[in-house]
Amino acid sequence: MERITYWQKQDKPLFSDLLWNLPEQKSGKIAIIGGNSQNFSTEIKISESLSKLANLENVSTVLPDALKAKLPPLPNFIFTPSTDSGSFKKSTELDLALTNYDFSIFLGDFSKNAETSAAISSSLKSLQHPALITRDTIDLVVQDALDFIENDHLFVVASAVQLQKLFRAVYYPKVLLLSMPILPFVESLHKFTLTYQLTILTFHEGQIIVANNGNIITTPIEKTNYSPISLWSGELATKIAVLNHFNPNEPLKATSAAIFWQ
Repeated sequence: MERITYWQKQDKPLFSDLLWNLPEQKSGKIAIIGGNSQNFSTEIKISESLSKLANLENVSTVLPDALKAKLPPLPNFIFTPSTDSGSFKKSTELDLALTNYDFSIFLGDFSKNAETSAAISSSLKSLQHPALITRDTIDLVVQDALDFIENDHLFVVASAVQLQKLFRAVYYPKVLLLSMPILPFVESLHKFTLTYQLTILTFHEGQIIVANNGNIITTPIEKTNYSPISLWSGELATKIAVLNHFNPNEPLKATSAAIFWQ
């Protein structure tokens, strides 16, 4: 069988140098955006773990102001106007809250309403720095994907079902099927990321798949510390964001290396 030149496979890190060659001096500002008045524990937990993960200058958690009375007035909490349902709404404060960061992680736990969807989609469209979307953020904004998918600094950590929705939302002619064997699935991501310059991490047929600029790296999940459930906890997404912040010109390598970052 002819070797597929755009597809690499890793059982251990292909780019382990990215894992140990991290800056000793504090640098970089990362924002985590998410939560609503009823559900915000994941955002707090991930922010705390991110602060310990690497020498970042600043890690802030951007939350709707419906949570202001429930949380202590810490300097790393930024509150922006919320909807009546307690999630984000479009505001100057939200735009300004994201302006001074090097990387934004849209972690999810957003209320499912049109006002919040418009707010987050607008933020993704206007950001001038890299952003990662994951968990229910994707379901919230996917209908507006044509507005921000051309951003070549966009990272998408998504299930195969969510990628199906993304393909449909941008009217991509190839249908992504959950029943596909791994080869045609990989071929679809190869072609999709030649069309759109984003970086994708997903999971299919026991493989963690990273795709960027037509190139693919797959990792058997049993060779990692992740399960098909823990992939979507937000921890891996955070590591992807940090390694890509420190290696801004190597999205495929940094995202693939993050899978093995302990």
